[in-house]
Amino acid sequence: MIKLSVFTVSTPELSPEELAAKAKQAGLQGIEWRYKETPADVANQVPSFWGNNQCTISPSGGEVELDRFKRATELQGLTTVSVTPYLQAGDIVGTEQVLKAAQYMGAPFIRLGVHSYDRNRPFNELFEDELVYLKASEELCRQYGVKGLVEIHHGTLAASASGARRLVEGLDPQFIGVLFDPGNTVHEGFENYRMALEILGPYLAHVHIKNAGWKIQGKAEDGSTIWHSDWEGLREGMVPWRQVIADLLAVGYEGYLGVEDFSRQFADSADMLQNFSSYIGDLLAELQHV
Repeated sequence: MIKLSVFTVSTPELSPEELAAKAKQAGLQGIEWRYKETPADVANQVPSFWGNNQCTISPSGGEVELDRFKRATELQGLTTVSVTPYLQAGDIVGTEQVLKAAQYMGAPFIRLGVHSYDRNRPFNELFEDELVYLKASEELCRQYGVKGLVEIHHGTLAASASGARRLVEGLDPQFIGVLFDPGNTVHEGFENYRMALEILGPYLAHVHIKNAGWKIQGKAEDGSTIWHSDWEGLREGMVPWRQVIADLLAVGYEGYLGVEDFSRQFADSADMLQNFSSYIGDLLAELQHV
């Protein structure tokens, strides 16, 4: 049975206790806790997704910090789906630290590091380096009993389902999986959704829910049109979520759908969560009975 969750990068103004309560009220079942130190120079800024995010586990806080987030989750009868960091590919020490935190929290997933591609290093060099890291991560994941996920994300070696599958091919899908993110593939990496899911096969482990679109930004010096992609509301962007959910059901997916809505179209995170639960929940209810 597919369940709903939230990645707390998208709820920056809420404390962990507030987030857990709002998630429960919205009918969600799980939480993906953001895991990252907040730089001192942004700690007093207005809450934001990737800056002063109040709903983030500070790694330096140790077990005291983890206990706070664990209690907030359990108090509402929710599940910790993931401890989600921003690892660099090759950071084995950091990867093990996150795995320890996830094991302590009872989380089945963490997010692994994937090399970005920016034309500064050749693809083949990055690819081989990534494979070494993922193989080492597989052994750590096996040791801690937590699955490491490669997220499909624009600007990386895993911009598409095909790219992600090539990275994880041959690794044990019990301990290494892929996070399917159709919203990210609007920016780069789009493939037919059903085909993408079939490509991922046993590595499909988790799904993120957001949306994006393209708009004309202006003209280049040569007169060609400049296009720009940006985040949109779940209903307004280019991802046809009814079709994606139908495809997920068709391939037998039974995991979580985790919202990380960056559209800023709602007054606050509580409204965003309610919209997500209503929209995606209704689609699930409809399509599961087709």
